[in-house]
Amino acid sequence: MAYDHILFDETDGVATLTLNRPAALNALTTGLIAEMIDAVDRVRDEGTARCLLLTGAGRAFCSGADLAAGGGPGAGSARPDAGYRLETHFNPLLERLFALPVPFITAVNGPAAGAGCSFALAGDIVVAGDSAYFLQAFVNIGLVPDVGSTWLLPRLAGRARAQAMMMLGEKIPAATALDWGLVWQVVPDAELAVTARALAKRLASGPTRTYALIRQGIRDCLDASLTEALAIERRNQRTAGRTADFAEGVTAFLQKRPAMFTGK
Repeated sequence: MAYDHILFDETDGVATLTLNRPAALNALTTGLIAEMIDAVDRVRDEGTARCLLLTGAGRAFCSGADLAAGGGPGAGSARPDAGYRLETHFNPLLERLFALPVPFITAVNGPAAGAGCSFALAGDIVVAGDSAYFLQAFVNIGLVPDVGSTWLLPRLAGRARAQAMMMLGEKIPAATALDWGLVWQVVPDAELAVTARALAKRLASGPTRTYALIRQGIRDCLDASLTEALAIERRNQRTAGRTADFAEGVTAFLQKRPAMFTGK
């Protein structure tokens, strides 16, 4: 697929996906989402990238769904279906991001609003520039939060903060997001790209299959009992212990040298 709305590059094991509609603050259209799905599928299927980095071009990460582009089939009718594009585009993309077999980092530059907020906070590790902010804008136009917001935000920030964020529709600055546990790190805007890239390269040289087990194990255990979580950890540890990276890690430890992981 030729890309008109995103930039996609793979270097040193890092696949970088950049939302590239800067004049529209990287607002999401079905065409852009389709291109993102194609790029994420490439990361999943080609097996050469060992980390995915998602960011936005220009002065915004993503301003959310492009309302000017229309609401999908039924828009303008007496009873439009505002959730149609969730089913056909947005939700399939989010599920693909969570199911990736490699780590997923987001570098949040400027606004991350609406669905853009969801995609920003879906990263395994979220790094934000100090001018970034997060906005659950849905209530301001009479809609409910979507693209996984009502599942993800209470788990990150707690029910009280998540609910106020969604019902008040106010901007959450990067510093507050850090205090709430929404992001891993806040850095000066000028250092965001370099910081995120260095982190992505670090993960791309790590034990890829172990990372996949960690990210899936956390999600599985969030809704599990202690007994279920212990069983999940036991299964995952068996899988991790059979990887070449585990053998290399132990050998490197005993030989007092840095491990050279291959992702296998």
